[in-house]
Amino acid sequence: MQAQMARMQEEIGQKTVEVTTGGGAVRAVANGRKELVELEIEPEILKEEVEMVQDLIMAAVNEAMKKVDAMVEEEMKKITGGLNLPPGLF
Repeated sequence: MQAQMARMQEEIGQKTVEVTTGGGAVRAVANGRKELVELEIEPEILKEEVEMVQDLIMAAVNEAMKKVDAMVEEEMKKITGGLNLPPGLF
């Protein structure tokens, strides 16, 4: 099972999730290791208030991290057969 977990962690690390906010004005891409690998900001929104732009960026990054967590959880279920193991066990 540990070999499967190691292989799964490697595979998940290669996968990415993508999130957009503000109608596509901000796009964030994170990998399975919870690393932000891409961040795109439409130049047009940079003309808006700084706080709004910051909120859109934070929302995109936070949602991307949630999607990574969900992806990891789904992959874990495949290996553990749906057992609810405590987070961080592997």
